[in-house]
Amino acid sequence: MKLALLLSIFLLSAASTHSFADECVVLLHGLGRSAASMEKLEDRLKEHGYVVANIDYPSRKMSIESLAKIAVMEGLETCTKAKASQINFVTHSLGGILVRQYYSQHSASAVNRVVMLGPPNQGSEIVDKLGSIPGYELITGEAGTQLGTDPYSIPSQLGAVNFDLGVIAGTQSINLIMSSMLPNPDDGKVSVASTKVRGMNDFVALPTIHSHMMKNDAVINEVVNFLLHGRFNQGQQQQTLAFP
Repeated sequence: MKLALLLSIFLLSAASTHSFADECVVLLHGLGRSAASMEKLEDRLKEHGYVVANIDYPSRKMSIESLAKIAVMEGLETCTKAKASQINFVTHSLGGILVRQYYSQHSASAVNRVVMLGPPNQGSEIVDKLGSIPGYELITGEAGTQLGTDPYSIPSQLGAVNFDLGVIAGTQSINLIMSSMLPNPDDGKVSVASTKVRGMNDFVALPTIHSHMMKNDAVINEVVNFLLHGRFNQGQQQQTLAFP
């Protein structure tokens, strides 16, 4: 009787601690940022039992094509070493384009869910207006010059996503100059309309600015909800999604 009781307690304990131990979340930061910018998200996801691969990559030193191979593959390798059976991605800004670029050339069958924060999925008008100014590439690197809205930009060429995707857009800005170059509403770097992409499963716009949305508690709560349930608390489900 005692043996059976001890066994039951052990099994319940194992089940409670293992809940998401077989799921890995790859975090990819944005342009000009580092893995440190995603640490609050990393901590919250670990609290929920996920294995987390918070990847640092040289966002201003290479093209989007090269960065996608480096960053995404490092994330996948980290998850493989952790023996995770399912792989998720949570990205900020440029990080989302790296995931789209990588999976435009690879099977996404191993990807469980993806959440993108402020992604320039349709490019950014800021790049259209500032990209040709001398010195712009010195600030943003080659990747920054590839994020325009013209037909030859990387986002314009990637097409619909081929994985389960939730997009979170920001609606607040503290940079009035940048916002003046963007359709309203916007987050100071990307318009809400430009974050959307064909094939996404859910979408939500929240009152946060581009540079701090990955640290915003409401954003983080929505990230966790999508990873757990495949939908946002405040989102629009696929049948009602509006896409320009």
